Amino acid sequence: MKPTWDIFCTVVDNYGDIGVTWRLARQLVAEHGMAVRLWVDDLQAFLRLCPQLDPGAAQQWQQGVEIRHWPATWPGAEPAQVVIGAFACQLPDGYVQAMAQQPTPPLWLNLDYLSAEDWVQGCHGLPSPQANGLRKYFFFPGFTEQTGGLLREASLLPRCQALRQTPGERERFLGGLGVQPQQGARLISLFAYENPQLGNWLDVLAADAQPTHLLVPQGRILGDLGAWLGTAQLPVGALHRRGGLTVQVLPFVSQDDYDRLLWSCDFNAVRGEDSFVRAQWAGVPMLWHIYIQQENAHWDKLEAFLVLYREGLSPAAGQALVELWRAWNMDRPMGQAWAALQPHWDEVREHARQWQAAQAARPDLATRLVQFYRNSL
Repeated sequence: MKPTWDIFCTVVDNYGDIGVTWRLARQLVAEHGMAVRLWVDDLQAFLRLCPQLDPGAAQQWQQGVEIRHWPATWPGAEPAQVVIGAFACQLPDGYVQAMAQQPTPPLWLNLDYLSAEDWVQGCHGLPSPQANGLRKYFFFPGFTEQTGGLLREASLLPRCQALRQTPGERERFLGGLGVQPQQGARLISLFAYENPQLGNWLDVLAADAQPTHLLVPQGRILGDLGAWLGTAQLPVGALHRRGGLTVQVLPFVSQDDYDRLLWSCDFNAVRGEDSFVRAQWAGVPMLWHIYIQQENAHWDKLEAFLVLYREGLSPAAGQALVELWRAWNMDRPMGQAWAALQPHWDEVREHARQWQAAQAARPDLATRLVQFYRNSL
């Protein structure tokens, strides 16, 4: 019998939470032979990532994963052997009671948000005894050996390499999105939250002697983009040129196609957690728009990652990279920071490749979760 896993996901920010849990569920099934149920409270948001999904079905199977709608009124279900509450979501009371009644209690894991902060290493894997006698363990994704690793399917980097090395493959993929970049243009993807610094950055790109082709999938940044372009109408396929900058609006693509988009670009601006990790696997320079928290608590998380990520860069290149990320996330002059990074472009590009290789040398998140489960037996 295959070990059974239940993953619970509350969709908080449209796609980040479900994006991570959907990738994880598929990998546990495909690579580790687990039987996985993914409980999701918002199937409509899930539909954007999995177009084959039936948003009205209480139960269905997609890519080997059993998808269950998690309604406000708990329908009841026998607990799995491994139970994951993603991102501190609260499991149904009835389910927790059923867990406590099992002859062998399930392994209960709280899969937390990704962070590079120092305290994460000390908390990863620790138990949290519950009043009903169950134990819940903290499981933190991360960038060091003392954490739970990053999501990475076994085929991910080989597929990235194949797209880049197979003649015409990159062009075929971009052509399928209606993208035909001009010769010598720097290709940049932009997926971000609202940002007042966007116009300042675009002004510099438009004035640059090197042409830039900016690819913007549908999302929250389109309002700021439209304000800079002077239009409220930015349908999919919209193409605008200003100086050396070409701006093109793309459709909201599947997870696999978003990976291919990141692999196809020379620079990726990403947001949240799922896209942030995928951009690191692309191995090219990147910019992270971190999810905003009250009282700017997210800045500590940003700075903690930058401490790790800048290791190996020269002081000048490291400082330029840090100032770019701070400008984007702290409402500072973005155009000035972008211009200051350009003299260090080759070094930052090589550093992105080295970071990708270093992270790929560590076990991935799904593998570490399975190891944790087997060690608990």
